[in-house]
Amino acid sequence: MKLSSPLLSLLINFLLGASWAFAFMGAVIFFYLFLHVGIFYSIFGSFLGAIPGLFLVLLIEYFIMRQEKLDELKKQTKLLEKLVEQKEL
Repeated sequence: MKLSSPLLSLLINFLLGASWAFAFMGAVIFFYLFLHVGIFYSIFGSFLGAIPGLFLVLLIEYFIMRQEKLDELKKQTKLLEKLVEQKEL
């Protein structure tokens, strides 16, 4: 993934990794928290524990997708302006 600035790209990649770690840790913590109750409840609890981290992953991926779409639209606009200039000449 290449965003417009290297600092923004570094920040987004860091936040994406932290979100995945948050999802994994939530799943593991809730799994062990409910393990004494039963295996079914611990698996269900791990899914519930992973939901906030996975939501953050989806949110960051959505931001990346919108940023890439904006960059692509800027390129297309520049090309269309160049075509209009050539047609006018």
